[in-house]
Amino acid sequence: MSLDFKVGKILAPLTRSLGPGGRLLAVQSYGQDPCVDLINEIWPEEQIVGQSRHQLIASLKEVLGREARAFNFNAGSDARSVFSYQMHTLPEEISSSIGTSTLFAAWNAAIYAAQIEDERLESVISTGEYLDITSRMLQQHNGLWFNDESFVVSRRRS
Repeated sequence: MSLDFKVGKILAPLTRSLGPGGRLLAVQSYGQDPCVDLINEIWPEEQIVGQSRHQLIASLKEVLGREARAFNFNAGSDARSVFSYQMHTLPEEISSSIGTSTLFAAWNAAIYAAQIEDERLESVISTGEYLDITSRMLQQHNGLWFNDESFVVSRRRS
């Protein structure tokens, strides 16, 4: 998804709709995680992570123009803004023989996080290779997790 689309069609309208003291908490993929490895194993050209929170805020301020003065923008430090979501599994589920339900859960989480369109999935799913790749990635990384980042936009009270 392009920067212009994210800001123009999603962030700017949501920001403008905030009431006095209202807050928008945005969360997006940060990357540098097994999800990226899994998706890039199947689609090497796929760029899962688009723009950083800093780029989004800078573009949002530009799109809002003079209106931006009515808002506070908080990108935060990486220590406060970057966090991980861990797909919980039992230790025996990430063994030499990973159960089908765990593979499907990991696969579904990865394609959802990467926002892969259904049309692109058909050819991959028909071969069944995606389950082998998912299994290999789970074993290689001893599980599956996603690194995300957040930022806050709030409307001033006055």
